[in-house]
Amino acid sequence: MARTARPPVIAVMGHIDHGKSSLLDYIRKANIVAGEAGGITQHVAAYIAEHNGRRVTFLDTPGHEAFKALRTRGAAAADIAILVVAADEGVMPQTLDALAAITEAGIPYIVAITKIDKNNADVGHAKNSLIEHGIYIEGMGGDIAYAQISSKTGEGVPELLDLVLLASDLAELTADTEASATGFVLESTQDPKRGASATLIIKDGTLTLHGFVVAADAFAPIRFIEDFRGARIEQAGPSEPVRISGFSKLPAAGSLFSIAKNKKEAEALAKENAKELASLPERSAAVEGITELPLVIKADVAGSVDAIVHELSKITHERGAIRIVSSGVGNVSEGDVKTAYASGGAIIAFNTGTDAIADELALREHIDIFSFSIIYELSAKVKELLEARVPSVAEEKELGRAKVLKPFSSSAKKRVLGARHVSGVLAVGDRIKLLRKGEEVARGSIANLQQARADVKEIKTEGDFGTEIECREPAVYGDELVAFSAAQV
Repeated sequence: MARTARPPVIAVMGHIDHGKSSLLDYIRKANIVAGEAGGITQHVAAYIAEHNGRRVTFLDTPGHEAFKALRTRGAAAADIAILVVAADEGVMPQTLDALAAITEAGIPYIVAITKIDKNNADVGHAKNSLIEHGIYIEGMGGDIAYAQISSKTGEGVPELLDLVLLASDLAELTADTEASATGFVLESTQDPKRGASATLIIKDGTLTLHGFVVAADAFAPIRFIEDFRGARIEQAGPSEPVRISGFSKLPAAGSLFSIAKNKKEAEALAKENAKELASLPERSAAVEGITELPLVIKADVAGSVDAIVHELSKITHERGAIRIVSSGVGNVSEGDVKTAYASGGAIIAFNTGTDAIADELALREHIDIFSFSIIYELSAKVKELLEARVPSVAEEKELGRAKVLKPFSSSAKKRVLGARHVSGVLAVGDRIKLLRKGEEVARGSIANLQQARADVKEIKTEGDFGTEIECREPAVYGDELVAFSAAQV
């Protein structure tokens, strides 16, 4: 098995509005392979750029759901990360979140100090804030490489890409091009014409036009392969992003994929993967019983953002919590929609509009954008969204209890019994639980009640009575009938 060097896969991460999207856009336009930038007409989750004759794959998916998901599977979506820090603000909360994700993934990273062209840029302050948070860059007591860049003018971007290639050389990234392709799902979407489609990143081997892609419990025939520009290709090698359509279901971001020879093998592997998924422990939020509502906040001015965040902090729920994925000033952009899509959340816009491209993407990906001009209406809607997202829990209240004295007759569903009142009230139509030695064995309802040979609507006094219940399980002497009500809370 001969392994050869492969291009690096790069994730660009950092605080919202610190220039991540601008950097990716500049690289895409200035360094796209074969000058094909003009040929890209729609958003792709990843693309290949070229620098000094060498290829580099950039992940372009906000939130990096695959990046997060793969950490739990012992693999890394990216080989190297670029941590963006704006020169006018320095390290911010989401910068540290991104750093934590990079550290947990165990991959090297480079710092990009962005927006150096701005009038209020303060590179010295940005560097000091990095040191204050334990990010020791070269020249300031550490060995973390960094570049000062402007995505507007392109200043420093070539130097940044030089550092990326150097980090790639040091990482000694290799692949076996003769092997069958393996990698991960970067993102998946439901295409109206092509069905369930996914963007894959090949980490090893070569993908060719035969067999089936199997990602977790989903699979798809490899009828055609699209590159990041949407062009059909015969094959794709290590580190290349490709688009495959026709999956049996949407594969989750972060799912590892492999190749099966035929449909029978693909189905068997998908079923096996489904069993493994079913046996995995639930996410920590589910274990703790807390449901999250991820939100992207956009407003007219920074003061409005602060006010909204403060107002939303007042909304509490015993089984739910609001998580602000990102916030910023200006119109709702395409990037905001991608962020909401990656987190499974919604977008809240206050006194601001939505870009046409963002509006179209939100419609296509079924992302809700809620617009407001009055803050208390915004707050009320978010509270409603949180309550709607939290799964309802049925709270049961005991109404009455009786002891089974004798079963008389039964059919497939109905049982005629003699019983004795123990407590509370049992009424016709009540739902009941059948208990045996204190353990629930079945549920049903009361179809009829008789006392002193007369039909009655309820039993609420001590004494014996007859009842017809609808229940699949036969009752025996000593069982208990518990009438109850259930309310969703």
